[in-house]
Parts: sequence; structure tokens; C-alpha cells
Amino acid sequence: MLSRPKPGESEVDLLRFQSQFLAAGAAPAVQLVKKGSRRGGDTNLDHPLLQDHRDVVTLDNLPDLPPALVPAPPKRARPSPGRPPPEHEDPEERLNRHDQHITAVLTKIVERDTSSVAVNLPVPSGVAFPPVFHRSQERQGKSATSGKRSIFAQEIAAKRVSEARVPPVREVVSTLDPLEGAASCEALTPREQGYQLPWGSHSFQGPNLVTGKGLRSQDAEQEAQTIHEENIAKLQAMAPEEILQEQQRLLAQLDPNLVAFLRSHSHVHEQAGEKATEEQRPGGPSVEVTGEEPTVPTSPSEPRQEDELEPEAPALAPPVTPHKEWLHMDTVELEKLQWTQDLPPLRRQQTQERMQARFSLQGELLAPDVDLPTHLGLHHHGEEAERAGYSLQELFHLTRSQVSQQRALALHVLAQVISRAQAGEFGDRLVGSVLRLLLDAGFLFLLRFSLDDRVDAVIAAAVRALQALLVAPGDEELLDSSFSWYHGALTFPLMPSQEDREDDEDEDEEAPAEKAKRKSPEEGNRPPSDLARHDIIKGLLATNLLPRLRYVLEVTCPAPSVVLDILAVLIRLARHSLESATRVLECPRLIETVVREFLPTSWSPMGVGPVLSLHKVPCATAMKLLRVLASAGRNIAARLLSSFDLRSRLCRFIAEAPQEMALPPEEAEMLSTEAFRLWAVAASYGQGSDLYRELYPVLMRALQAVPEELSTQPPQPLSVQRIASLLTLLTQLTLAASSTVPESSSDSAEASLSATPSLITWTQVSGLQPLVEPFLRQTLKLLPRSENWHALGPVPTACLLFLDAYYQAWSQQPSLCPGDWLQDMERLSEGLLLPLLHPPTLGSLWDSLRCCSPLCNPQFRVPAPEALPSLVSLGCTGGRPSLSLAGSASPFPFLTALLSLFNTLARIHKGLCGQLATILAAPGLQNYFLQCVAPMAAPQLTPFSAWALRHEYHLQYLALTLAQRAATVQPVLAVNAALHHSMVLALLSRVLPGSEYLAHELLLSCVFRLEFLPERASGGPEAADFSDRLSLGSGRDSACGRGALLVQACQDLPSIRSCYLTHCSLARASLLASQALYRGELRQIPALLLPVPKEPLLPTDWPFLPLIHLYHQASDTPSGLPPADTLPVSLEYYTEPPEDNLALLQLYFRVLVTGALCARWCPVLYAVAVAHVNSFIFSQDPKSSDEVKAARRSMLQKTWMLTNEGLRQHLLHYKLPNPALPEGFELYLQLPSLRQQYLQRLTSGMLQNGVSET
Repeated sequence: MLSRPKPGESEVDLLRFQSQFLAAGAAPAVQLVKKGSRRGGDTNLDHPLLQDHRDVVTLDNLPDLPPALVPAPPKRARPSPGRPPPEHEDPEERLNRHDQHITAVLTKIVERDTSSVAVNLPVPSGVAFPPVFHRSQERQGKSATSGKRSIFAQEIAAKRVSEARVPPVREVVSTLDPLEGAASCEALTPREQGYQLPWGSHSFQGPNLVTGKGLRSQDAEQEAQTIHEENIAKLQAMAPEEILQEQQRLLAQLDPNLVAFLRSHSHVHEQAGEKATEEQRPGGPSVEVTGEEPTVPTSPSEPRQEDELEPEAPALAPPVTPHKEWLHMDTVELEKLQWTQDLPPLRRQQTQERMQARFSLQGELLAPDVDLPTHLGLHHHGEEAERAGYSLQELFHLTRSQVSQQRALALHVLAQVISRAQAGEFGDRLVGSVLRLLLDAGFLFLLRFSLDDRVDAVIAAAVRALQALLVAPGDEELLDSSFSWYHGALTFPLMPSQEDREDDEDEDEEAPAEKAKRKSPEEGNRPPSDLARHDIIKGLLATNLLPRLRYVLEVTCPAPSVVLDILAVLIRLARHSLESATRVLECPRLIETVVREFLPTSWSPMGVGPVLSLHKVPCATAMKLLRVLASAGRNIAARLLSSFDLRSRLCRFIAEAPQEMALPPEEAEMLSTEAFRLWAVAASYGQGSDLYRELYPVLMRALQAVPEELSTQPPQPLSVQRIASLLTLLTQLTLAASSTVPESSSDSAEASLSATPSLITWTQVSGLQPLVEPFLRQTLKLLPRSENWHALGPVPTACLLFLDAYYQAWSQQPSLCPGDWLQDMERLSEGLLLPLLHPPTLGSLWDSLRCCSPLCNPQFRVPAPEALPSLVSLGCTGGRPSLSLAGSASPFPFLTALLSLFNTLARIHKGLCGQLATILAAPGLQNYFLQCVAPMAAPQLTPFSAWALRHEYHLQYLALTLAQRAATVQPVLAVNAALHHSMVLALLSRVLPGSEYLAHELLLSCVFRLEFLPERASGGPEAADFSDRLSLGSGRDSACGRGALLVQACQDLPSIRSCYLTHCSLARASLLASQALYRGELRQIPALLLPVPKEPLLPTDWPFLPLIHLYHQASDTPSGLPPADTLPVSLEYYTEPPEDNLALLQLYFRVLVTGALCARWCPVLYAVAVAHVNSFIFSQDPKSSDEVKAARRSMLQKTWMLTNEGLRQHLLHYKLPNPALPEGFELYLQLPSLRQQYLQRLTSGMLQNGVSET
């Protein structure tokens, strides 16, 4: 077999291959066949195929030069063997006659006679643009012989065919819908039947459609009349039955669009004839009827009456008169000028039908019947052109426009809509959530794509929309105003909890180990869309948002508003979690750009007025970003101080007074405030203490200016916040002076960082108290005047917290005499604190506790109207009521700080405990406690309620701790003791994560404090009833008197307390972190970011935890008897009737599958759960809802796929309860036939769908 030529072989090689092939004499792969002439009609098939000799290529006789380019000889036809050309015809002439070259076309142009052709204008439509035919749509009436012609050619051919085959209007006898089948004569109206039959009332005067126009002959009209007469003759010769049969055949064959056109044409001619008839009558009315379609009814339930036509607007006239010299205005296309007409009248909504929401350019929701002028730019040429405003769908469409101005405008309007929606402006006027609708439509990634735009205006609009979506201004204002409260710098992460994420996912009843395995892969492998469904912030971070924001800040140098929006977005990302804050910190060149561009140490003086650029100008928002990052963890704070030269920035912005900075006054005040707060956050970790010695004169000068600033009435809000931040900084520096270096055996970097000794000594801060105490005295004078008191904000609170830290640090100095600080405490109490305890002074504050309590007022815990599980927000955009915990008139910040100071003084000076405890006798506090212990539903944990309840629980804890200290010194009334003990038990069930130290202290002191027990050792009626009913063992000891059990329990309180501390133990790491926060151990504080508040620390039934543990121990022993056979009532009372609550059934199934409920621990509940789940999965009630049927099918499928064979056997083969058996119920040895068939049918369907048993 010969090989094929290979690359690189020359012509010589090809000739050699050819010689070898010819010498071999092999059969060729193809044969050269001479076919007959194409012009011939039929080819002689019997003639054998002609075979020519092979063409052999030779290169020997070829010339060296190519031939000259001379005109080719005349082309002549080569005669075919089958059909020679005729003798009388010249082949050249014949070839030229059939030549299709372009020159032949250009030289044979024949102009068409169009003098008699009428110009038909396009039919006006109600839409802005004609509908575009898409290739995916099937065109009705498509010809079967269209072949491979283009869509345009097919449309043109169909139009020509319809124009050529249009029959006279009298031959078209009906316009019935062909989809409804063949029509009968009864389906036609009498008027149409008159048109169909030749003997009707209609007169055949002449053709209506075939007029002869366009024909070149002079007798065109006569030709059309002849055709018309032939048609009439044919109709008259046909019987009525034949006519009807022919009608049905034509209706089945003709295009429905063609039939509709013929009918409308006939209707126009009929109206014209009736009009002429009416004009001929003397005195007849003249009514103009147009061929427009009737008005569509507003309600979809109303039938459309096509025979009732309303008078429409006059014919469309062009706005200007065109001139001949105008370009392209020789033919006026009126349908294209339809948009110049006046808008149609606004349709009034007559029904309760929902209408599409439309918004103004400022994001305002427009009423459906509002009539606005057109110059506002709210009318467009989309749907419902008469209605002003843009819908969300139209705004989404504009964001993808090729015109950058339209993209920017759409994003701007969407940002305004989001801001108003979060503020709750839409209320109940909209159905559903605007934010949820936008996010489901992909708005989040639309913003991300818009950030990559090349146009600065679009980028600015996208950043603004992103800021409106992520940042709630009310949240930042709330967190900033509470920074100087009791532990106000500590905040919860603004991230969804794990429970919210699991609720969004499909219900899965996997065991905890299996669920952990399934969730073990890193979230970085999940697509951003999946992440954003559960957590918007994580979804955005997965799209490389941070590098893009850095590029916009560093390269594009955007406008000041864009810079502020980007910094606000970064702050929101940092508040999300420690992980997000770390990613912001580690983004390449992001923090360097922020510090270099927006926190420079030198800048040009800035005056009052708008700023053209924020680059190279100090910005308070940039300082706040660093403060929020530092709050996320002590390591981040240390890296910020060491790697980004923040010490020099803090010295620069603190050393100069705000009024001396070359910045606008408000910006200078906020910049100084944020600098104090950043330093305070660093000092809360024991860092940045070295700056105190450098800036000591500056701090003293700032403290000396405080009395003058507070004397200004009313005080400036920004100045008040700056003073409070300064006092908070001094509080943390004072605590740093009292901290001792812990002994650490670990060599880790964090341990060595924590062991760094403080650079502040007690002697450096001991002189601050004489300066701060006068501030407190000055502010307390304004307490009777509520308006002036509220204007002071957190300044009195910050003063009290500083004194608390001061005396706490003073008492921890081993080298000082205790008598000095004890004497100073007595001076402060007698001169300042004890006079506050008189009722007229603090009475109004105590009385307002119930009004401002989120625990007593559930309306304060309602989620925000646009709250989303995937985007956590405090929901404070709409403002805060003055009488609320976060309001300006809230008594909680001041009273909490006052109780904290009282506890510190009572702990250090035992002699002051009794005098200070009289504050607990305030009627307002007692009434508040009574309402808190009243039966109520568990408070709903929303982001705002968790923040507010945490501050409320601080006040309760401090008050109860002070009561416990006082109870050891002097007796208290029994009613107060019982109230305080009930309050302790209620608080212990409500304490949130981050307050583990408080829960531990309550268990350690207040809960098992004998002084808090109202019965003490004597007991009361309750103890007597308890003693009568309680029976230990088979019989009761007759020697045991009334109250003996209570006496024994009171003697065993220490051991009972140890038991509860063992079984209610909290995570050690969380307990140590919380202890460091509340004790002021600064070097042990890991972060100022609290855990996510999923639920309270302890379960609601925490008092029964030791009993549950004891029961489990008894069940595990061989002597433990199952209680199923010892029930006082029959087990059937718990299993009948079958449970129909779907939520409870799902809970039964979940605890069974996850192993939370097993027969070994609780046989009775296990038997009840198995009985109800078995009855549910095999029930086949036809009246069940679709949700119940789907849940039943899913539960049975999961039961069949269980790997726990014992539980699978119990759930599938349960028969009836039987307490005598170890399981507590009987089992089927083999399933009944109906259940077996149902199970087989279900499992076979699962296998067909690709679900395996494993």
C-alpha cells in the first residue's frame, strides 16, 4: 500500500509516487465520470459511464516563465455527447443571453410602473417599538417549501404571497378562530351570513380588494371587474350547503392573520357604505367611527366588547410641517411620530388589582393614580406610558444600557429606593420586601459588575448603591453614641448566626457528626452566589471586592462622597466578623492607601464649604475604620500600631485642639473624637500606653477646657461626644496602671504579647481624679432639668465609670496605705453619692425604667421592616424614640454606671455597703423588677434586641449584686429577698453569650445565697406542701417532720451549688475572656467583638440539668428499670390519637435521627415519638395539603435510607404500644401488604431518580 505524502517532500517526490502508483496498476479510489449536459432535459441512463485516461502531470515541457496576461479567447459552449446544440443557434449568443454577471444586471435595468400603486401606511400600534421577530418563535402559516432561506426572505415572500392571493372580501365569509375547530353556520352572526350568501341583503356592486392597481395594462380596472363577475357567477351557481362547506375548507387552509385582515377590511368598507347612506338621508347624524381597536377593559375579569367602539383621539398630525428641502423628510412616517402625541389619559384603577410599583428619581414611591407633568422626566416609552415613574424591572434594564448616563441614573435611583425602604418609608404600601426582591434578582452582583465599569459616574453610583445596601446610618450612630457606656465598646458581630444559615437550607435530619463532615470543606470553594444566599458580606468578599475598592481609592481618585461611601462600606465589612476584619487588614495596599491618603500628618488648610477632593486631607471616617478594625482583636490592634505608624498619627491629631486644626469645625471635632476612641481601644488591650507620657500635657490641657465647654447651653453634641471619648480613654489608661503582669508558661507570640508590662504607673494617673470629679458635680446639678440633662449625653456616665476604674485601680496598689482610699471613698459618698439617693433626685430615672426597657416592651424588639437573615443590621435607620434604651431620655446608661460605682465602693469599703444599698429601695426599681419576673414569653433575639438586652442585663446584674452584698451586712425584708431571688433566677435564664462571667457569678453567689431564700431554715406553706408530696424510697420516714427536707437542703447549699456549677459549666475559654473583660484584666482581653448571640447561655430548663444527669446515670446502670411499665396511666393515652401537627412531627423525627432522643435515656418519650412518626409516614389521607404530603414522602424516604438499622426497624415496623416489652411497643414481623406496596412504589421511584440506598 502506498503511503501518503508527508510534509517536506518536493514535487519530485510526488512524481515518483505517481510513477509507482501507475506501475502498480492498482485501482484508483475515485473515478472520473463525464455527466451529461445540465441543460438537457433527461439523461440517457442506459449509456455507460465514460471513463477518460488518467491525467498524468509532467513538468518537462513547461516554460520557465508564466504566460503573458492577454485577454482570454471568447467563451464557447462545449457540446455534450448526448445533446448537441441546435444548428441555427449561436453558442456565444446563447451564453450571453443566460449570463448572470453583475454587468448584465446593471445594463438591463427596467423601471417598474408605480404610478398607480397606492402607498399603504403601517398600522399604528400601542407599543413604543414594533415587536422584533426572533428565530426561536415559530411563525404561523410558515410555508413548507421555505428551504434554507433567511428569515427576512421568508417574511418578504410571505408578504408577497398574501398580497397576491388576497381574494375579494365577499369570498371571505368568517373570521372564526381556527383553533376552535370547524365553524358551523349557527356560529356566524346574521350580518355575516348576509355577506356570505348571494341572495342576502348585500349588493355585489364591485370588488373591494382586487382593484387592478399595479397592473401595467390600460384596462386594469376592467380586468378586475371581469374577475369579480366570474366570482359572483360561481357563487350564484353553488348551493348554500356547498358554500358553507367551501367556507369551512377555506377557514381551515387560510392563515388566521389573513382572515383577520380581510374581515377588518370588509368592516371598514361596510362602515364607509353605512356612512355614505346616512349622509344621503336628510337630517341624519354624522358620527365618525375609526378603525382603531376598542379600549381594553381595566379589569381582566371584564369581557372585551369588540362591537362597542369608543371615539378615539383625532388623527395623528406631525408636530411641524415638513419641507421638501429637509433631508429624509420627503416621506413622513406618522407611526414613528406617535411618541410626539399627548400621553393617553391616566387609567383609573377600578378594582383591587395589584399594580406595579413605580418610583421617582429620588426613590419615592408614586401612587398609582398620581398625575405628574412630563417635564419631570418620569414618563417614558415602556409599558404603561401614561403612568409616571420607573419600575424596578425598568431600572434593572437601564443598568445594562450602553449609555453611561442611563446606567448611572438607574443605580442612583435604586440606591435611593433601598435607603427609603430601609428607613421604613414604604410601610404597608408594598407587597413583600424590596430588598429581598432586589437580591433575588441578582442586584448584589449587578453592583459588583458595575464597580468594574470604566466610567467614573457609574462607579460612583454603584458605590453609593452598595453603601445604601450594606450600611445603615442609624446603626453606626447608635454604636458611636454608646461607646462610652458601661462596656459600650464591646459589640456583637453583624453576621448571620449558624441557625439562620441552616434554616435557609433544606431541612436535613443528619447526625451532628455527619453534618460536621458535610460542612468540613472550606467556604472558599463555594461559589459567591451560594455564599451570598446565606451571608451577603461573605458573598461580596468572595468576588474580590476589596482589591477593587482599593483600586478605586488609589488610582481613580474619586470624589469626596465616593470616598466616604467606600470607607463606610469597609467599616461595615470590618463589623461583620474577625475573619472579615482580617481580610480588610490583609488586602494588599488597602490600609496603606487609607492611612497615606486620608490620614496625612500635613495638609493644606481647608476652609468651610464643599471640598473638591479628600485625598491628602485628614478624614474622621478613615480614623473610625482603623478603630473598628482594632476592636476586632488585639492582634489587629497591635499590627495597626506597629506596621502603619499610627502612633505618629494619634500624636498629630490629639496634640492639636480641634479649633486649631486647619479643617472644617465639624470634621475637626469628629477627627479628634475618633482619635481618642482609637487610642482607648488600643489601651483596652494594654497597648499604646507609651503615648501617655508624650501626650500628658495635651490631655491635661484638654481636661482643663472641659468645664467651659460643658457650661455652654446647650452643649454642642460633637463636643459632648469628644469629652466622653476623652474620659473613656482616661478610664482605660487608669485600668492599665492597675493591671499586673500574668505569669505565662506558654511561649506563643500571643502569650508573650500579653505578658508585656504596662508602661503606665499609678503615680502617672493618680492626679486625674481631682480633675474629673468636678465634671461629675457640674453635670449632676443639671439633673433636675431634663432638657439640659439629656443634652449632656454620655458625659455623666463616663465620669462615673472613670471614678469606678480609679478606685478599683487604687485599691490594687500594694504599696499604698488602705486608709487613704477608704477615707477618700467616704468623702465621695457623703459629699456626692448619698445625696443622690433622695427620692426627688433619682426618682424620675427609676420610674422611667419600665418605659424604656426592651424586656418589658416587646415593641422595641420588633425586627426592622426590611430585615434580611443574610444581612444583619440593628434596624435603627428610622430613628430611636427618646423613651427607649437607646433614646436620649434613657436612664439605663447613667444608672448602670452608678450601680457599677456603688458595687466597687461596697466591695472595697464594707462599711458603706448598707448606706449605698438604700438605692435598691426605690419604688421605681421595685416595680421594674416585678414586671421583669412576671410570666412572659422569651424575648425574641434580633440584632437590636440582643444589643439592647445586653445593656439592660448589666443594670439588673449590678443591682442584684449590690443586693447580695447588702444581704450579708444587714437583714432585708422578706418580700425584697423573694423578689431579688426570683429576679436572679430569671436573669440567669436570659444572659447572652459574652456574659459568661455574669452567669458564673450568679450561680456562685446569688442563686444559692441563704439570705436570698425567703423561707430560710424555718420554711413556710410551700415548704410544708413540698415535704408532704415528696417521697424518697418506698415509704416515708415518720420521724421526718415538716420542713426537715428544707433544713437539710439549706445545710447542703454548698454541695448543691457545686453540683450546679458542674452541670451548668460554660466553655472555659469563653469564661476566661468574659472574666478579663468584666474584671479589667486588659492583657487577657482577646477582642472587643463578642460571640454571635444565637441563644441564651443556659437553657430554659437549666434547674433540671442535675436531675437529667442523674436520670441518665440511672438508665445506664443494669438496675435501672425502664419507666414504661411503671406509668400510672396507659401508654395509649400518649399515642392516640395520631399527631397531626407537622412542626411537632418534624421535631420528633429530628431528635430520633440525630440521636438526641434514644430509648436508653427516655423510653416513654422514645416510644411516643416512634408511634407518631410511624403513623404519619404511612398515613394516606387524600385530604392532606401538598405541604403535608411532601413532608410525609420526604420523611419516609429518609427513614428508608437510615444507616441506623435499629431505628429504621422501629420506625418502619412499629405496630402498637406494649409497656411489657423492653422497647415499649410491638413490631411487625413483616409489613402489611398495603404498607409494603406503598414503600416499594416509593423506593422504586427513588432508584429511578438516581438515589441509591447508601
